[in-house]
Amino acid sequence: MNPIDRDDEPIVTPVPSPLPTATVDPEAIAEERDAERRHDAAGDLPKVNARYIWFMVLAQFGVFMAFITPLAISLSIRLNELAPGREEVLGYITGAGALFVMLTAPFMGVWSDRTRTAIGRRRPFMIGGMVVGVLSLVVMALAPNVFVLGLGWVLAQWGWGTVLGNLQNSTADRLPEEQRGKVAGLTGFATQVAPVFGVILTVGFTGDALLLFLIPGAVGVVLVTLFVTLVHEDDSRGLPKDALTVGGLLRKYVYDPRRYPDFSWNWLGRFLFYFGLTLNTTFTAFFFANRLGVDVTEVAGIIATLGGVGVLAVTAGALGGGFLSDRFRRRKVFVVTGGALMAVGMVLMALSSDLPLLIAGSLIVSTGIGMFSAVDQALLLDVLPEKTTDAGRFMGITGFATSIPQSAGPLVASAILLVGVTGGDKNYSLLFIVAAALVLAGGLVILRIRSVR
Repeated sequence: MNPIDRDDEPIVTPVPSPLPTATVDPEAIAEERDAERRHDAAGDLPKVNARYIWFMVLAQFGVFMAFITPLAISLSIRLNELAPGREEVLGYITGAGALFVMLTAPFMGVWSDRTRTAIGRRRPFMIGGMVVGVLSLVVMALAPNVFVLGLGWVLAQWGWGTVLGNLQNSTADRLPEEQRGKVAGLTGFATQVAPVFGVILTVGFTGDALLLFLIPGAVGVVLVTLFVTLVHEDDSRGLPKDALTVGGLLRKYVYDPRRYPDFSWNWLGRFLFYFGLTLNTTFTAFFFANRLGVDVTEVAGIIATLGGVGVLAVTAGALGGGFLSDRFRRRKVFVVTGGALMAVGMVLMALSSDLPLLIAGSLIVSTGIGMFSAVDQALLLDVLPEKTTDAGRFMGITGFATSIPQSAGPLVASAILLVGVTGGDKNYSLLFIVAAALVLAGGLVILRIRSVR
């Protein structure tokens, strides 16, 4: 049987329920969580059809090809041209971009929740995000200095991040519990392999900055456009919308963790995991160049080859974890296993001095990334509060768990690289060991969640 159920019936958007009151006793909180789980279990959210699933997978693949390929290789190459020998600047650039998104993501989520148009709440932001995203790629490709390069990355974070955020908001709006693991596995696989294909696609264009950035971007535009034009979203003009003051908007940036403890534990676990992942990935190109004794411009082919092999590992982690978590109705064991695998792989890479050990460690890390990211995304949808009214808001708050690490992580990584070394040396071993400890802790924190097995 095809693991993805087909259903050609139109999707019916649930009618929003009133926001909960500010003061609720513990029993009422537990009843609210149980009611949300019964809501899903009762089938109030119908299964989405195969067209929705596959165009969602393709759209997220496109976003990550356009958005993460620069982080994987293009930014490093441009930085090496503009500021040779100053790889620590990459941390400042990526950190600034993540800080900007951290400050704007909840606002964008609330804005999306409250948007009322004939084409729905989410699609207008996907279209606008693509426009800003393409502009950002041109800015980075033509940047005359490091400052403009950093400005381009901030625009990329905002534009492509808005597209991705609203794709994920759509899954919160429409996926029933029984399909979350499968869809998270497929999209998790797609988002992990997309940068690999992006590097492979651009490996012959390292001498042409414009093509280096725009070729992956063109793929992203095509695939997101397919989702926007071919996947239906209900007219949102009839949905209720309360007045929102400036103070009310600012309050939506925060919430009381005591009201939603499982969401809070998931947030913390994700924060630790992505902090470790950021430490591991920010300086990948420079790390490989250091360990293999080559110039950073020469590692694109190596990273592309390794990434191609890693596709199988990511597939096993994302699809295996996602589908099995649905089948056995268990999330936490797969999230913990993913964090543990990543930690083992990172330690192996930290201790490596030749290509075979780098390959082995990288493949283990890829398996762990695929499993953690896929199943934790399904787990997030299981514990997400107020899905029918404030899904975008809480998805934006969840974004803090990735944007804070992406903002602070590169700065911390730049400092760790200088610990215990002199001259032009960099302490990559310490960096990867710290990263391993963080991703392992991120997996273990998930065990505190009570409402999901």
